[in-house]
Amino acid sequence: MNPDARTRSPRKQSSRATEIVAREAALFIAREAGRESLITVTHARSIAHGDRILVFVSVFPVEKARAAMTFLERQREAFSDHLKSHARLRLPRIDFMLDNGELSGGPSGN
Repeated sequence: MNPDARTRSPRKQSSRATEIVAREAALFIAREAGRESLITVTHARSIAHGDRILVFVSVFPVEKARAAMTFLERQREAFSDHLKSHARLRLPRIDFMLDNGELSGGPSGN
């Protein structure tokens, strides 16, 4: 095995896992969320050496953000089950974070 491949591998795997989690989160939310608000996955970020992935979402209308975040928190275990059956990766802890920064004039993190 090429020594360079070993040093790049963890970062590449973490990036790939983050992309998979973001994609699967978008599919899961589209299927499970109600129609009271629009919840959109904006991006995901791996932290703690890939042991945790933050999934950032925007919510419209903004007034429904608290209810949407409560829904996502309640569905975290169901989303983990979804990942187990739809993604072949070591399951990190998933946390959902509100990313409505563009509405307040701040950066969206992307």
